[in-house]
Amino acid sequence: MAKSADFPYVQPMQITAMTIPGHIDPVPVPRAPTLRADGRIDLIGLSKDQLRATLADAGLDAKQAKLRAKQIWHWIYNRGATEFSAMTDIARAQHPWMTERFVVGRPEVVEAQVSSDGTRKWLLRSPDAQDYEMVFIPDADRGTLCVSSQVGCTLNCTFCHTGTMRLVRNLTAGEIVGQVMLARDSLGEWPSQPDGRMLTNIVMMGMGEPLYNFDAVRDALKLVMDGDGLGLSRRRITLSTSGVVPMMARAGAEIGVNLAVSLHAVTKVVRDEIVPLNRKYGIEELLQACADYPGANNARRITFEYVMLKDKNDSDADARELVRLLRHYDLPAKVNLIPFNPWPGADYECSTPERIRAFSDIVFGAGISAPVRTPRGRDIDAACGQLRTAAEKKSRAQVDREAAEQLTALA
Repeated sequence: MAKSADFPYVQPMQITAMTIPGHIDPVPVPRAPTLRADGRIDLIGLSKDQLRATLADAGLDAKQAKLRAKQIWHWIYNRGATEFSAMTDIARAQHPWMTERFVVGRPEVVEAQVSSDGTRKWLLRSPDAQDYEMVFIPDADRGTLCVSSQVGCTLNCTFCHTGTMRLVRNLTAGEIVGQVMLARDSLGEWPSQPDGRMLTNIVMMGMGEPLYNFDAVRDALKLVMDGDGLGLSRRRITLSTSGVVPMMARAGAEIGVNLAVSLHAVTKVVRDEIVPLNRKYGIEELLQACADYPGANNARRITFEYVMLKDKNDSDADARELVRLLRHYDLPAKVNLIPFNPWPGADYECSTPERIRAFSDIVFGAGISAPVRTPRGRDIDAACGQLRTAAEKKSRAQVDREAAEQLTALA
């Protein structure tokens, strides 16, 4: 499996201030680019135009830059090449010149784990020593890659282990698409082809809130969907949001992939507690944004994620209110019922199987699909809500002990 070497280049971008909730507030998004220690430019994550411009800036004339960009693009995204020496339609004499100036990188793999159910999880490390995770979930008829968009998260959802992390920074477009490239490496799925591959679907449901890293997520997914390269249909890509309402219409217009919404509760009191973003964008405002989402229809339903928490959001009354809300906003909807996946220090328990089934039956009875998602990868902390880098894993009891020790020391 290929690994990136030192510090990858991140394409230049404007830095704009954007206030986002969470442990670190405000955060400049996006941040300044990080340059490789060796000065080389990482070509992963560059658009076709950016790739051509990069080659021209390095000294190729316009005609050569256009030709080489087309060739390199094919080798990177269709063939999975990471070395210029493998690009056989580029003159051998030009390989050293390219190697001196450019690199085709991959995230560094710190650890790769395989669950007893076949789920795979990778702990990845960026050149600035920040860790993030991605997960591949194989099924009989599909294979889904769960991709991260941030190092950490700002949303502080109380049932989610990732939400207990601090946000460090956004991932770049190259780091996001690099996860897909690395998964293809691991699965042996080069050259890229539309049929017969294991990796068939992508969900932006890993670490972070994708709509708080909109530009990089959009640019990365455009690379994934490009017909000349990875060629994954937008209908096989789902973007999950906790409800960043102002960005949802833009996501529909500029990215156009399937939408999933982390709903998890149907009353203000409960959703305010478990999804604090609800205090800024309430349930009604969120559901109206879903109703207005471009392209949503019965053929492309919006998925509502609903984690089942014992005695918190799992009553028959909650199920009936969920049905009422979806009908009121006339939403083409599917509800994924997710058994709560435990993690050390969590304040919640999973609803019983009987309670989950009763909840599902009420929603199904109203004509709305409400399957119960089978937990995958629990034994390697790869299930929904469990992603959190190993370096950050501390139980709440341990955190409390450390806080008490600090208070004692101060006293």
